[in-house]
Amino acid sequence: MMQRFPTQATVENPRYGQLIIGPPGSGKTTYCGEALKFYRELGRQVGVVNLDPANENMSYEPVLSVMELITVEDCMEHLKLGPNGALMHCAEYLADHLEDWLLPALRKLSATYNYFLFDCPGQVELYTHHNAMARIFERLERERYSLVTVNLIDSHYCSEPAKFIATLLMALNTMLRMSLPHVNVLSKADLLKKHETKLHFNVDYYTDVLDLKYLLDKLDDDPAMRKYRKLNAAICSMVEDYALVSFQLLDVFSTDSMLRLRNHIDKANGYVYKAGEEQTVNSLLACAVGAETEAARMEHDVQPYME
Repeated sequence: MMQRFPTQATVENPRYGQLIIGPPGSGKTTYCGEALKFYRELGRQVGVVNLDPANENMSYEPVLSVMELITVEDCMEHLKLGPNGALMHCAEYLADHLEDWLLPALRKLSATYNYFLFDCPGQVELYTHHNAMARIFERLERERYSLVTVNLIDSHYCSEPAKFIATLLMALNTMLRMSLPHVNVLSKADLLKKHETKLHFNVDYYTDVLDLKYLLDKLDDDPAMRKYRKLNAAICSMVEDYALVSFQLLDVFSTDSMLRLRNHIDKANGYVYKAGEEQTVNSLLACAVGAETEAARMEHDVQPYME
């Protein structure tokens, strides 16, 4: 007798998450606060989990905060560590207490929430050199969370070629080490108009990370950077060889901008295909291939941020 198999696999109580990372000052906490309101208006059962032990000025009410477990201030006081060393210790301490603190708390919250925004620390070394955050992310993934890393970068770095190259290298390093679906974001895009005169190329050059040899030519204008041309060329060549880094523009106070970023994130963490979400075949295909004309993309992604 022929055995029948279900035509569609389903996952009970699917859980999704955004891991919000990025350098200090890139707007992670602001994004979490605005995204919390945005996604709740869309009807999602969303909560913010603060994983930054130094985040004392949250613009949102977290459903869970690592500061209930450990804080940078306490580490500095009792272990006599500096700010960076204390943050490293906190990340390691959290990684060591996943099974007895973080995961049990998240399991309880899963009865109410199925979508989490994880507000992560801003120290870049935690994602490029250290393995504590990677251990945390990997354990969450094994816990059946569908995750995407959202890497926020301040858009003003586009105005300085040297900083932008460093940003590309950092983004690539993070993508390779985290080994998760990844969306790079140029935050504070509404401020790009103030820096427009400093940009050497059109905004789409930076978002699409086009031919970087032109950026190298601009570095030669700086005598301090000219002697590092071979090193910079090697970095640019490596970024281009991997062909992984590109950026989305974001203004957190623009509903249209948040909607467009949501579309990219939903495709990355699989929310667009979640069980029980009614979508036509055409809309699924459009999401899967990102069907959109170049003119429409430019109109929505670039023009709002430029004169």
